Amino acid sequence: MFGKRNSVKKGLKIIIVGCGKVGVTLAEQLAREGHDITIIDKDADRVQEIANLYDIMGLAGNGASYSVQMEAGIEDTDLIIAVTESDELNLLCCTIAKQVGDCSAIARVRTPDYSKEVGYLREKLGLAMIINPELEAAREAARILYLPSALEAHPFAHGQAELIKFAVPENNVLDGLTIAQMGRKMASEVLICAVEREGEVYIPGGDFQIKKGDILFFVASRKATKDFLAQIGFQTSRVKNTLIVGGGKAAFYLAKQLLDMGVEVKIIERDKARCEELSILLPRAIIIHGDGTDQELLEEEGISYVESFVPLTGIDEENILLTLYARQVSRAKVITKINRITFKDVISRLDLGSVIYPRYITSEAIIAYVRAKKNSMDSNIETLYHMFEYRAEAIEFRVEEESDITGIPLKNLALKKNLLVASIYRDGNILIPSGQDCIKVGDGVMIVTSHTGFDDIQDILR
Repeated sequence: MFGKRNSVKKGLKIIIVGCGKVGVTLAEQLAREGHDITIIDKDADRVQEIANLYDIMGLAGNGASYSVQMEAGIEDTDLIIAVTESDELNLLCCTIAKQVGDCSAIARVRTPDYSKEVGYLREKLGLAMIINPELEAAREAARILYLPSALEAHPFAHGQAELIKFAVPENNVLDGLTIAQMGRKMASEVLICAVEREGEVYIPGGDFQIKKGDILFFVASRKATKDFLAQIGFQTSRVKNTLIVGGGKAAFYLAKQLLDMGVEVKIIERDKARCEELSILLPRAIIIHGDGTDQELLEEEGISYVESFVPLTGIDEENILLTLYARQVSRAKVITKINRITFKDVISRLDLGSVIYPRYITSEAIIAYVRAKKNSMDSNIETLYHMFEYRAEAIEFRVEEESDITGIPLKNLALKKNLLVASIYRDGNILIPSGQDCIKVGDGVMIVTSHTGFDDIQDILR
């Protein structure tokens, strides 16, 4: 059933259990991509609201119930995604669905106890994917703190390449250069692949002129990334210490990764019992019992001279205020975690530095899987990132077999407009391709485009 190419690409039949932040984001995105969506949640009013908003099917009830799943049509469903607040309920939903229907299953599992057993659980329960938003958000934050001059840092090609977002400051060497000039003068192994200027998004050609204030994405190998940032006067060494406010799951995951990288970690948490827990789980970290929004406590704990600051309270407004305060009183690299996406326009105008949305990270991983499941067998989606709030995409395809795009120089392919072949991963090496280069079977090919919904490498052709 899966992977066969029809003359018309049909959407998948997908059941989403849970109408929280992630469930709603998935319903919105997957419905927009043409899939047949049914949502299940115990809150009947919420189900009706979401179903009407996105013109999808809704069912009020317990998503782990056999009879509710049957009513939702589990027998002919392609995929079930369980994203309720309970890890156990999510695993149970998927287990029951796998027994009844011939479908793939994805569960959201956030508890650190289970995160150590992901491989075992996935294999034994037959799940396509187990995703942990807090762990993924922590990984993204750790990558940014490893390269603090970046606003975002995303791995491609099994970590060999990076997609980096940064802002061009005033009086920077890039200001006024065209992309072709930049390539000749300083960085032939780096490709500027997307630019945001005054609210407009561009997929730039060689004659595009870079200006101060531009928000740029570039792709390069890990080594070339650091060399390029150093050339344009950016800091390339990782932070030495960090102050985290809030001691929840994301704080635990981030602290663990940073401590393993040799970064000193201090956590402020207002719940005494949680402080005691964290001091056992993270013996190398300094755990402070107190209110992280207390200005005096923050000053006492060194906010004015710390190298990085990450507010991870459960309240977006607190995280935003703490970020704005930190940017006033220190030169720390700041990362802001935001769970809700209301007032997005207002948030984007604030000077928050790097912003992480856990629900976007979760939905991107799942959408990449869904597109890979829907497409033909001549390529597969390895990685997917949405850029500039869904106005552009970076997609990494693995080329599985010969097709209309293999063995032909890129300059001779009839590529869609507003599209770049940004990098090719071949035999362990990253290639920034020229017009002479060809795509070969076995390559990992990264595409950056303002088109959306690609699920096959051949979608790059006009």
